[in-house]
Amino acid sequence: MEILTITFIVFAFIFVALSVRIVPQQAAYIVERVGKYSRTLEAGLHIMIPFVDRVAYKTDLKEVVLDIPPQICITKDNVQVTVDGVIFYRVIDPKAASYGVNDYEVAIIQLAQTTLRSEVGKIDLDKTFEEREKVNNAVVLGIDNATQPWGVKVLRYEIKSITPPKDVLDAMEKQMRAEREKRAKVLESEGARDSMINNAEGRKQDVIKQSEADKQRQINQAQGQAEAILSVAKATADGTKLVAIALATDGGKDAAALRVAEEYVKQLGHMATNADLLIVPSNVGDPNSMIASAFSVFDRVKSKQSSTKGS
Repeated sequence: MEILTITFIVFAFIFVALSVRIVPQQAAYIVERVGKYSRTLEAGLHIMIPFVDRVAYKTDLKEVVLDIPPQICITKDNVQVTVDGVIFYRVIDPKAASYGVNDYEVAIIQLAQTTLRSEVGKIDLDKTFEEREKVNNAVVLGIDNATQPWGVKVLRYEIKSITPPKDVLDAMEKQMRAEREKRAKVLESEGARDSMINNAEGRKQDVIKQSEADKQRQINQAQGQAEAILSVAKATADGTKLVAIALATDGGKDAAALRVAEEYVKQLGHMATNADLLIVPSNVGDPNSMIASAFSVFDRVKSKQSSTKGS
């Protein structure tokens, strides 16, 4: 009796162990009943029929990073380059991933390599480094269309490295060095040209400013001379008016006669001291007659001015 009880307990324990399935988060189990697909178990606790149901496949639903082995690709200009990358995918249909293809990871790797070789063959070597993003998108698009029946979604593809042969690397390095030297010479020549243009422009501006300064200086000098001449003429006219007014007053003629006599004697003294020139007036002995002659000339000039004003 005890043996039957123990046997029953063991059998019940085995039955429960085979019946209960706990599926972890971000996982899916494919259950087959008598060798045929029955259902997909998602995360949680599930009951199965022992010896009838079995878990055929366990699928991880998390995003998976798959390394793509390096491979040799030939560019459009017939240069061999070694390219390796990494692909990111996720299973979205566990049933299709289990029954759609034998090994979807191997299939994804093969598709990625063939698509990558095709895309690299469309571009030149110099463009492979510039158009990596374009190649990545093309690989993702090509793989994603093929993996849809497998229940796999390719999220992105990234090229890790592109390695040309050593001789090509040396040639590219020489080309880049020559290009840098060319740019340096071009920049140097442009700097020299800009410097010459700036110097010429500076000299031009200097000449223009100098000519404008000379012009203004000449204008100022002409204006100053004109003002000086005008001032002298005005002073002479005012002096003449004052002399005329003084002569018209009482005693003016006597004062003028005295002034003329003094100037006459002074000038005679100057001429007498000049050793190279000797001038002897005809009436040097009669200063009164000379003064009278001077006043007669003055009277004639004054009467002529009066007649001119009257007319």
